Amino acid sequence: MRIVSVLTAGLLLFAGCSGRQYVQPELGTRTVQLIEKNGYSFKDLNKNAKLDPYEDWRLTPEDRAADLLGQMTLEEKLGFMLITQMNMKSSATSELNEEDAVTRRNIFTGVELAEEKINASGTTKGILERNLRHFILRANAPARTMAEWTNNVQEVAERSRLGIPVIFASNPRNHVAVDNSMGLNVGNSYLTQWPGTLGLAATNDLDLIRTFARTAAEEWVACGIRKGYMYQLDLSTEPRWNRIEGTFGENADRVAEIARALVQGFQGETLGTGSVALTMKHFPGGGAEMKGWDSHFSYGRNLVYPGGMFDYHIKPFQAAVEAGVSAIMPYYARPYGTEYEAVGSAFNYGLLTEVLRGKLGFRGLVNSDTGPIDGMPWGVEDLTIPERYQKAVSAGTDLFSGSVDLKNLRETYDKGMITDEQIDRSVTRLLVEKFELGLFENPYVDPDNAEAVANSQEHQTLAAEAFRRSIVLMRNENSLLPLKAGTKVYFERLGNSRDGGHSATVLQENTWPVRFVAKVNEADVAVLWLTPSTGGGFLGGTAGDSPIVNLLSANGIDVDYVNRIAAGRPTVILVNCSKPWVLSELKGPASQTWLATFGTTLPAVMDVLTGRFNPSGKMPFGLPASQEAVENNKEDVPSFLEDEGYALIPYGFGLNY
Repeated sequence: MRIVSVLTAGLLLFAGCSGRQYVQPELGTRTVQLIEKNGYSFKDLNKNAKLDPYEDWRLTPEDRAADLLGQMTLEEKLGFMLITQMNMKSSATSELNEEDAVTRRNIFTGVELAEEKINASGTTKGILERNLRHFILRANAPARTMAEWTNNVQEVAERSRLGIPVIFASNPRNHVAVDNSMGLNVGNSYLTQWPGTLGLAATNDLDLIRTFARTAAEEWVACGIRKGYMYQLDLSTEPRWNRIEGTFGENADRVAEIARALVQGFQGETLGTGSVALTMKHFPGGGAEMKGWDSHFSYGRNLVYPGGMFDYHIKPFQAAVEAGVSAIMPYYARPYGTEYEAVGSAFNYGLLTEVLRGKLGFRGLVNSDTGPIDGMPWGVEDLTIPERYQKAVSAGTDLFSGSVDLKNLRETYDKGMITDEQIDRSVTRLLVEKFELGLFENPYVDPDNAEAVANSQEHQTLAAEAFRRSIVLMRNENSLLPLKAGTKVYFERLGNSRDGGHSATVLQENTWPVRFVAKVNEADVAVLWLTPSTGGGFLGGTAGDSPIVNLLSANGIDVDYVNRIAAGRPTVILVNCSKPWVLSELKGPASQTWLATFGTTLPAVMDVLTGRFNPSGKMPFGLPASQEAVENNKEDVPSFLEDEGYALIPYGFGLNY
């Protein structure tokens, strides 16, 4: 294995010919030579044995981008405007995967496509032949393996004509995601696990959220992942929508504050070598989905605003823009019944240019969601593929997700439907981001450091505190909690009732002052932790002519079983609230001891139940009083502005001992 050659002169100052002093950055190289000039070192990325402006780290990112843009061919520019999945060979090796992944189905919905679509690229072919430099990493591998693999991919890019580095994007990797799905979370990864995004919101602590973002960024950077497809700034105003688990709740002003904290933590004041560039989504907010249907399917193509609260859903994006977020992702859905054209956001000039860039002042890059051109082209179904590209580029989309094939974008250009000026505008934005992140100087990472930083004891300690603080005590009938010392506890997790069977969780290493029993009839108190299933985010979405039901019984929970136990003894019911569930089916006075979780751990739960930790969480959304209330809600209106009586558990509610 070749070792990364690094010059570390961060503390050495040299005077250039102008007399100005600069700090020599760390340079990482495996194949290209270094150029020495005026006491400084630079990478000869285009292998011409001279210092080009884009190789000169003393210049501004804008000046460097302008020079590099002038050296790029049309094919290199077009490849730069696509981002697609890159697969690892396996999670157990850092070897490169040279096989193209070909599918006849939409990777999200499973719907068959009209023709074969390549949605993931073989490494060398993708970089050296297709000129791709933006990749989505969905694999879940140990930190060392990821670091070694990203280094190996960067070496291929370094060998290319201009030596332009790769950037890897990922969905969130640092959250317990119970109802995980592609596009929402990569699952319980090898990085430090924190509460789900709703759980972070429930802690009601911006400093904690900022700390989370800073520590997560350290882990991402250590592994070589520098772009985050996150976070969802969508507001959970429509309780039936299946992507609520990835949001921060329904209060636009609070989500706006969280957006600022996340940008500050992941990106810093400005993008730099320690930053993860965020792509916040889904503009103009996906929470107002008609009847909760998801826009990965045609029946979910409409965003509706019966309460007239379009601007309310824009607030978090305004905050993100003001904080300097690097990129924004528009949604598939189209605004319906508004002043804006009824086309998907990636095609929508009014939304992207007039609102996002004009009204909000956004200067970053617009990255489409995966597949709006040939998968979810809502509102432009009658347009040809080149016409869709034309409309999206004209609207302001810079980077297209979901394809590795340049032919359609090239055809659009050859027909005169997009211009050199438009292409250069988008490529410049993408180049500037890479220069600001320091990838041209050193895209390589230290696998030893990745292994040490990822899931470190320090980070685990911080996350453990967040897990406890994310739990919300909704009701405490007869002051059942905290559990008294010596209480005999029957503890059971209940998920999909179709799995059948019931078994207790008996902790062998019990550090709490209670006794765990294996049979419910031996218990003083039963603790039931319910995990209703949304069906995995949007996968397997409800058909458009069928209502989405928020009752526990309609989402995998054996409510009759729960009620039978609650009728016989004091019972604590925890509900993992991946969306606002209707709890009205829970019967009996004993069932009125309720807690809400949002992706947490069993130790955190036990600390709260036994009083080691006094619950402090607050609800990030209101829980509807009935299914009728769900069906009568206005999709764009938060629960606290709905008609009186809507919420059984109101937004912001939370008891303590």
